[in-house]
Amino acid sequence: MTEDLYEHFRIEVDPGQTPVRIDKYLVELRPHTSRNRIQMAAESGMLYVNGRAVKSNYKVKPFDVVALMLDRPPYESTIEPEDIPLDIVYEDNDLMVINKPAGLVVHPGCGNYTGTLINAIAWHMKDVPDFDINDPEVGLVHRIDKDTSGLIVAAKTPDAKSKLAMQFFHHTSRRTYQALVWGNFIEDKGTIEGNITRDPKDRLRMTVVPMGSEIGKPAITHYTVVKRYGYVTLIECRLETGRTHQIRAHMKHMGHPLFADERYGGCEILRGERTASYKQFINNCMKICPRQALHAKTLGFRHPSTGEELNFSSEMPDDLKSLIEKWDNARIQRQTLQH
Repeated sequence: MTEDLYEHFRIEVDPGQTPVRIDKYLVELRPHTSRNRIQMAAESGMLYVNGRAVKSNYKVKPFDVVALMLDRPPYESTIEPEDIPLDIVYEDNDLMVINKPAGLVVHPGCGNYTGTLINAIAWHMKDVPDFDINDPEVGLVHRIDKDTSGLIVAAKTPDAKSKLAMQFFHHTSRRTYQALVWGNFIEDKGTIEGNITRDPKDRLRMTVVPMGSEIGKPAITHYTVVKRYGYVTLIECRLETGRTHQIRAHMKHMGHPLFADERYGGCEILRGERTASYKQFINNCMKICPRQALHAKTLGFRHPSTGEELNFSSEMPDDLKSLIEKWDNARIQRQTLQH
């Protein structure tokens, strides 16, 4: 129905149904779900009638097909707690902020039903009687890719999740990423705008089409140059929207794929010298950091209960630090040779 959403619930309205608001209709149909949650789903663009997103004041009619679409596939198997170490940056009764290592899948999905961040959260929360990791109304508020490191927030209560989700939906949360990308930028800062949609040639990759297109979702990335190395550049990205693979797709679109990003062509030598020693240098770099050079550095949002503004920051992990050090040393060597 839509590229990044999955159907979790579907019903066809009875032939004799009188027109009634969809939120009232669904509460009566699904008594375990609150009207507030249904309204939140509608406001987030997740409630569909006959293939189109509707607001909570939409009045259902006979034979309407109503569907709830969420940003994760439905799972047949329940999520089991697993004793996986968690680097918890902050925790209270409403939420937890976790510094995720690269290589850890965040949510069970096709081919990854165990060993995920969600399994680790289930273990961490296993002695809390009111918390059920299999309840979609709690858990992760947003995603970061398996091979991206950095900060992610999980909600412990339905109220916390709905309030945090609305901040991400309305772009009032704050997120910055550090990335090493191929090539040199002309400007010190800039903004990339372009709808992001599934790549028709590769379903595991996203691609960029012009803003305002009928396909894809609008995406805006602001970038600032942190350090130039000539052949690669260290940048900081501030996300205005949070689309799947947003930074990876936007940078590829700009001709600056992330260093070592195999999915988006960053494992090729895209800039630099033709010498054997340079080729060896790049190979050594990719051995040090064999994943896309991307780190979710900062995360900020308003606390769902207290309203306090919270801001978190995480250091670059060792693989990215070592990669940057290697480029720093190479730059110093080049400058020494030039003098």
